[in-house]
Amino acid sequence: MSNTKETPQLKTGKGGWVHYRPEIKLLDCTIRDGGLINDHKFDDKLVKNVFDTCVAAGVDYIEFGYKGSKKIFAQNKFGSWKFCDEDDLKRIIGKKPAKTKIAVMADADRTDYHEDILPKDKSMIDCVRVACYIHQIPLAMDMIKDAHDKGYETLLQLMAISNINEHDLVEALEIAAKCPAAGVYIVDSFGSLYSEQVRDLTKIFLRVLDGTGKDVGFHAHNNQQLAFSNTLEALITGANRLDATINGIGRGAGNCPLELLIGFLHNPKFKIRPVLECCRDVFAPLSKQMDWGYSIPYALTGQMNQHPRAAIKMRASDKPDDYVGFYDQLMQEES
Repeated sequence: MSNTKETPQLKTGKGGWVHYRPEIKLLDCTIRDGGLINDHKFDDKLVKNVFDTCVAAGVDYIEFGYKGSKKIFAQNKFGSWKFCDEDDLKRIIGKKPAKTKIAVMADADRTDYHEDILPKDKSMIDCVRVACYIHQIPLAMDMIKDAHDKGYETLLQLMAISNINEHDLVEALEIAAKCPAAGVYIVDSFGSLYSEQVRDLTKIFLRVLDGTGKDVGFHAHNNQQLAFSNTLEALITGANRLDATINGIGRGAGNCPLELLIGFLHNPKFKIRPVLECCRDVFAPLSKQMDWGYSIPYALTGQMNQHPRAAIKMRASDKPDDYVGFYDQLMQEES
């Protein structure tokens, strides 16, 4: 142990749970993923609170929302964070923090990226995450090149990973390996993966991307109450970029809770107390107004590797607790 006042950098790689890897990067997607519940209509006070919390907690990236196409999504039906216009970002952020990066997500086929993503020197944004399904890989590569050429850090989100066979996955990763993205994320869109699958997928990503300098990332959903444990599995296997949300907020069953992940990492750079304050002051009251988190309908769609839209509809119906009826419905659709 060093006698200097600097924080010791513990060894990376294998080690006990008391170790930490200083190269780990946390991305908070509270506003973006949480916005899928309420059409991105969070008020400024809440968004500012989340932003200040993440800065105080030492989170590396804060993802505000989407760069949604205004030709597809009507502005009078969605809140500001469906579009992340510069004036809205400036209103919340003010003076940019020195260490925390501002991220947005650009969905393939849902973003007018040539026009709406400005050159970096005209934007508050630092990082553009491009999200795509496997059949959209060619478009995603053009989107990443466009954002990279404009001066942004770029990341790739490969969604619905549980529906991709290994041959196609490797082919997609080989293409992604040649793009300028700093990292490629495994996305458990349906919350259907188990730890063994997460471990195997992380190994595939690491193998194909080896030597490119790209990080592997992981984005979990909590349909089967495995978001936190699966995130740890990806971390232990070698993923360096991890997604989380405050109080686990997110569409349907939600995401990996940021407070759990910070508590596990043991990295002195991250602070849990600001997150707990935000959980108490913002998300405990909000949970009485908005529906997210584990419930049996989401568990059933996760077990069946299905999109949670049916469970979301069921939770909003006049029979939100008719689990047997919902199970029978899913089984009938499967047959």
